[in-house]
Amino acid sequence: MITVKNLTKRYGPVPAIADVTFDIASEETGNIIGFLGPNGAGKSTTIRILTCFQPATSGSAVVAGYDVFRESVQVRRQIGYLAENAPLYPEMRAREYLNFRGKLHRMSPAERKKAIDRVTERCWLGEFVDRPIGQLSKGMRQRVGLADALLHDPKVVFLDEPTIGLDPNQIRETRKLIRELGERHVVFLSSHILHEIEQICTHTIIIAGGRILAQGSPKALQEQISAGSKLITEIKGSEAEVESAVKGLAGVDSVQSEGVDGWCRLTIGANGSSDIREAIFKLTSEKGWTMREMRREVASLEDFFIKITAEQRLA
Repeated sequence: MITVKNLTKRYGPVPAIADVTFDIASEETGNIIGFLGPNGAGKSTTIRILTCFQPATSGSAVVAGYDVFRESVQVRRQIGYLAENAPLYPEMRAREYLNFRGKLHRMSPAERKKAIDRVTERCWLGEFVDRPIGQLSKGMRQRVGLADALLHDPKVVFLDEPTIGLDPNQIRETRKLIRELGERHVVFLSSHILHEIEQICTHTIIIAGGRILAQGSPKALQEQISAGSKLITEIKGSEAEVESAVKGLAGVDSVQSEGVDGWCRLTIGANGSSDIREAIFKLTSEKGWTMREMRREVASLEDFFIKITAEQRLA
């Protein structure tokens, strides 16, 4: 559905994004794609290129089967786009605005009426659809912008930071709506909010400094995160002896120990995704040591995100 290869955008000598590459097929990745990165990472630049709002310096991109650079008109017919700050006409009523947008999509009067009724219900506009846009709250204006993006029933919907500036109730409603959209559209969701991506996305792409740092399904990222997990255990015995024996186990990368009242508390890091719990249990049995705790402390997506973005800044 979306294929991007070596996409680069420069402003003079400064790259906003560099060699961005990813391939999204909804049957493999799911229908809600999270594009995660800190402010200034290149998220909006990438989306503007994919939605034909600005050209790239180099690279290629295909959306819904059409080349973004050579077939931009066809691309625009297949996509809906909600920018971070939806460009609405405040003097128009919401229904009037949606009718105007329907005309731009070359929809007949009957098609426009049917489409406006559909998006009014889906985006919970209710009686607000007949109010001037300038009198609506930030959250309601976001809904009008989203209704506009869905008006022509596009295959792919791009949402750039859709919950910015909303109150908690509006955020909850917007996330619920995004999940519903994923049932019949491919949703490409840009956000810097980790919790938001974790809650609603079926596939995640992490970008920082204009470069893709990691991508995959929640399960695939969880496996990468697990590589950074630590094992916490308490063993009764000589701190020096216990620490030395554990360090000698295959798969152990690091050991930090602390002795308290004859017990040795260990924080153990493993190489790669090795699971060393069985080896530690076997070691304690062979040595005749008593163990009173062993648990795995898995890093969160937030820990993973902070780690790889920090590594990118230092590179």
